[in-house]
Amino acid sequence: MILEARERIKPYIHHTPVLSSNLINDQLGAELFFKCENFQKVGAFKSRGAVNAVFSLSDEECKNGVCTHSSGNHAQALARAAMIRGIKAYIVMPETAPSVKVAAVKQYGGEITFCKPTLEARESTLAKIIEATNATEIHPYNDIRIISGQATAAMEFFEEIEDADILMAPVGGGGLLSGTAMATHYFSPDTKVIAAEPERADDAYRSFKSKTFIPSEDPHTIADGLLTSLGSITFPIICNFVDDILTVKEESIIKAMKLIWERMKIIIEPSSAVPLAALLENKIDIKGKRIGIIISGGNIDLNKLPWIK
Repeated sequence: MILEARERIKPYIHHTPVLSSNLINDQLGAELFFKCENFQKVGAFKSRGAVNAVFSLSDEECKNGVCTHSSGNHAQALARAAMIRGIKAYIVMPETAPSVKVAAVKQYGGEITFCKPTLEARESTLAKIIEATNATEIHPYNDIRIISGQATAAMEFFEEIEDADILMAPVGGGGLLSGTAMATHYFSPDTKVIAAEPERADDAYRSFKSKTFIPSEDPHTIADGLLTSLGSITFPIICNFVDDILTVKEESIIKAMKLIWERMKIIIEPSSAVPLAALLENKIDIKGKRIGIIISGGNIDLNKLPWIK
C-alpha cells in the first residue's frame, strides 16, 4: 500500500529534502537528519495522505465532494487535493484555528464551517454537513489511505539515509506516527521509532504506556497540531510498531523551535519541534547515534509566535 501510495501521489507532492546542522549535531553529540515536510505542498506532511485518499476514490465516491474536520494542516491538504481532482471540499474548523491555516483553506477553494474547539463540536458539525451534502468523509488520521500516504515520508527518508538508529515523529492523532512506524517496519526494520508529545497533551503517551486508549481531554499546548486523540486504526499500529513515546515541556518546544529557526534558517511550527525538544531534554541516550526527525510542518501565524508575549 505504501508503494502504491507513493506512485499515486508523486505528480502532486514534493520530494522533500533531508537537512542537517553541524551545530545541532555537536550540541547533542549525535548525527541528526531532518526530513523537511515544512517544504511540502501546503507546508506539511498532510499533503501526502490527503492526495492519496482523494485520488484513491472512485468517481462515484467523490461526486458529492469530500469533507473533514481539522484545525488546519489536513484542512489545507484536503482542500488542495480536492481542487486538483476538481471536486468540492467541505471543511469543519474550530474557531480557534490559526488564521494562516484558515486563509490557506479558502485559497484552495475549501468551504469552511466553524465550530467550537472541542472534538464533540467538530464531529457533530461534520455529521450535519455529511447529511446535507452526502460528501465522502476523509478523516484527518484514522484512515488507512491517509496513513499509507503519510508513510511515504519515512520511505523517502530511508532511501536517502542508511543505518539510522532512531526515527522520530511528533504524535497527535497518530497518522504520521503510524505511517512512519509501518514504513520503518518494512524498509528499515533495525531502526527504532520513537514519538514525542507535549506534556500538556499527553494522551498518546498515557495510552501507549497503559495499552489502553485514553482520549485527549482539554489539552493546552502551543503545538496546535497535536491536540487530537489517537484513532481506532492508529492506536493499534502504534502499540505494535512504535518503540517509545516521550513527553516534553512547553519551554522545551520553544527552545527547539528557536534552535531550528536560528541555526538551520528554516520556518517550522511548534508541533514540528517536539521531537527535537525531547532530545534537548535528554529523554533518551543518543550519543554517537544517527537520528532521523520528521519535521511535520511549517505553517505558523507570524503574528503569534510562541516566544512573543
